[in-house]
Order: sequence, then C-alpha cells, then structure tokens
Amino acid sequence: MTIQKPIFVTSAIPYVNAEPHLGHALELVQSDAIARYQRGVGHDLRFTSGTNDNGLKNVRAAERSGTTPTELVLRYGAGFRRLAEALHVEHDDFIHTASDSRHAPAVQALWRRCVESGDVYEKFYRGLYCVGCEHFLRESELAFGKCPVHPEPLELLEERNWFFRLSRYEQPILQAIRSNRLQIRPLASKNEALEFIASGVEDFSISRSLARAKGWGIPVPGDDSQVVYVWFDALANYLSVLGYPSGSQFGHYWQDGGERWHVIGKDILRFHALYWPGILLSAGLPLPTALFVHGLITSNGKKIGKSLGNAVDPFRLVARYGVDAVRYYLLAHLHSTKDSDFREDLVRTAYGSELAGKLGNLLQRVCALVERHEVAIATTNLDASLCEVGERTQRAVQRAFDEFALHDALRAIFELVAAANRFIDGSAPWQLAKAPEDAPALAACLSSLVHALRVTACLLRPFLPATAREIEARLEPRPHLGAQLFPALSSG
Repeated sequence: MTIQKPIFVTSAIPYVNAEPHLGHALELVQSDAIARYQRGVGHDLRFTSGTNDNGLKNVRAAERSGTTPTELVLRYGAGFRRLAEALHVEHDDFIHTASDSRHAPAVQALWRRCVESGDVYEKFYRGLYCVGCEHFLRESELAFGKCPVHPEPLELLEERNWFFRLSRYEQPILQAIRSNRLQIRPLASKNEALEFIASGVEDFSISRSLARAKGWGIPVPGDDSQVVYVWFDALANYLSVLGYPSGSQFGHYWQDGGERWHVIGKDILRFHALYWPGILLSAGLPLPTALFVHGLITSNGKKIGKSLGNAVDPFRLVARYGVDAVRYYLLAHLHSTKDSDFREDLVRTAYGSELAGKLGNLLQRVCALVERHEVAIATTNLDASLCEVGERTQRAVQRAFDEFALHDALRAIFELVAAANRFIDGSAPWQLAKAPEDAPALAACLSSLVHALRVTACLLRPFLPATAREIEARLEPRPHLGAQLFPALSSG
C-alpha cells in the first residue's frame, strides 16, 4: 500500500558550459538511489533534474567555442540527459531551463510574488564577481584575493541591478534551520549554513544588465534592460518543473504538504540554505524540508571540474567497467557527505574483487549447487544466524538512508554477502551432497543462502538496479546458471 505522504526529490541542475564529468554522475546516482529506495518502501514520489542554461558562464563558453548560447546549451544539455540514461537514473522529469516552455513563466511569476511582498528594489552596486560561482564575493570570502573555488580572475563590476531583500528573512531562515523544519544533513553542513547566517545576511542582486548578459537570460518583468540573475532563475526550476504557479503537480508535491528534498553539492549550500528559503518565504511558499549535501570528488586533493582541467569522463568509466560497477564505486567507495579522491584502480577493485569476487562468485556457487543437486528451495528451516544478519542489514540500510550515509548502506549489504560466503564455506554443501542422509541439511543450507541472496538483491535495488534484477532473475522461479553476472575485464 502506498504511504500517503508525497515526496519530491531533486538533484541540482548543473551549468552546461562543457561536457558532464564524474562529479555530476555522483549526484545523479545518489539522488536516484534515494528516489528508488523511497519508491520501494511505498511512497508517492516524483524525482526531477535538469540543466541550468541561463548563466553568464554559458555565454562565455559559447563565445570561446565560436557558437551561440542556444547551440551550446542544446549540445551540452543533451550530454547531461545522456549521462542520466547511461547511469540508469530514472527521472520523472528533466528540465532544460532555456528551452522548456514551463520555465520562464514560472521564474517571472516567482519574481512578481517577491515584488508584491516589497522585497525587490533597485540600486547601484559595485563588487567583485566570480563568473565560475555566478556570485559576488565579499572580501572575507576571498583566498589571497581570489575565489577559493575557481582559478579565474575576479571581475570588478559596477552596474544598477535589482536586489532581493534577503536580510528581512534572516530570523525565519535561522529558526527553520535550527528547528530542523529545514533539515540539513550532514550536521557539518547545517553548522556551515548557520555560520553563513552568523556572518551577516545581506541583500543580494537578482538581476544582471542585458548588455553584460549579451542578451541571454529571462527578462526581468517590467524592465527589459535586465535579465534575471542565474541563481534566482535556476532555483526556480524546482517549481517550474512542477508546473508552478498553477500546475496540479506543483500543488501535490510542493504546495500541499509532504516532503521536499534537494540533493546538492556542498559548494552550492549557500544558495540553497539562504537564498532559496528567503525567496520562498517572500513568495509565501513552503520551504524545502531537507537538503542532503554531498561531498565533492577530488583528484590529488583538488576538486575535479571543467575549469580546473582535471574532469573525469563518466562515459568512459561506464564503457570500461559497466554501469553498476560505476554506480557501486560512486556510492560505496566515495563518502556520501565528505570529499573523496578519485582513484580508477579502486573502480577496478570494486568491480573485480567486490562485485565479481564476492557477490558474483557467491551467486555462481549457490546457483550451480542448487541446479546440480536439484534442491527444492524452501522458506522455512533457515539458518537463524544468517537470517539475523539479513534482518540487521535491512535495519542498517534504512538508517543509512535516514542519515544520508549511502556508503554505510552498501558496506552493510556487503557484510551480509561476506556472512553468506563464510556460511557456504563453513557449511560445505558440496560435502553434504555426497551423502543421501544429509539431503535435509543440504536443502536447509542452500535455502538459507538463496534467502540471503534474495535479501541482498532487494537491498541492492536502489543502488545497483541491473545487478539486483539479474540476481532475482537467476533465483526465480528456479535458479539457472546463465551467463556470468560480472564477466572478466579485458586486459586493455
């Protein structure tokens, strides 16, 4: 029975100024695992993502490549959609903010709501701007005079913009975070958001001049000389993808209750923990109920990314190791909420030693024994200790999802696999098969192992959907050998 509490899950929408990299893959599979798990326990859930098309960095990238912003975002945007498909990510919707007809009207409707609340005003501004962040930086945020994230020089900008009165909402945002009405996980990210507030909540610019934007962006209502600031624009995708302001999905998944979860990287926490709640409060709309903040993928300790030239191609990894091997590496070997260094040798280890060596080998051994000895698999008289490990694993997986510790969930699942491997070695069913009088013990042994594999497959569904389906297919209605679940990698 479906639990009557709708859940709306989103990943962030990335800029499309270049091809997607492994960091984008991480967030996609994390949010997909969360969505699959919640669907699996019966929730009415909608899961969306998309691309952030309307930014100055996209304009600059188009200029560098000798093309137009329209052509650039169409080309790279298609790559992000392909990445989701390559990773077996099951979105309910995927929005491209420059070309989707729902988006611009929703952004302008949200803008007007903020105007009606008296929170939009015009003023002249002068400050240091990071195009990589699409954000004005305060002196206190600089590292040796530069953006701490992006290597490009900061730009000193002077222009008249429209501003949003974020300072009005400092206390309501603070109370929402402190009370966990807006949950932020992990705790370190919650504390970081509170530090942002403690350092002073300032009004921020929500428009850019049409001239500086090179004509690219959504026009500000009532002022054709300005376009909407990319973060105001991008954050609104969480509403436009639901048909805001009047769509039935908006009412069901946002306005009328339930859970509203954003899966984001820690580098965009400020925009989701401060800017977005302030805009929503101004517009009279419910806040998100949770921010799940993941760590970043690094290479030799440095964040991987397009601007740093150290991006890792996820399509190559999928072609080399297979989709579930890549999903497993991202979800099991990278910490869900802390930065993790990418190592391709660990992708190979995850595939060869863990997926093929531990899980695949267990499945092969059990299926071969059941078929060879024509054992009737039962659901009673199972080994109590192995069943207890299975029950403990189910509780651990649920706890890991509650705490946004997906790596802990997979570690627990593979502890069950290890327990099953120890059980088969200790029970030695191949020896039991030699004596007719041991037939009941053989049946109980193999039935216990099949049960453990079924539990494993069930728990793996959110993480490794193709692997889970293959295990279930080989165990139901009768096991069959078939092809290797994880074929050996070529030496190339």
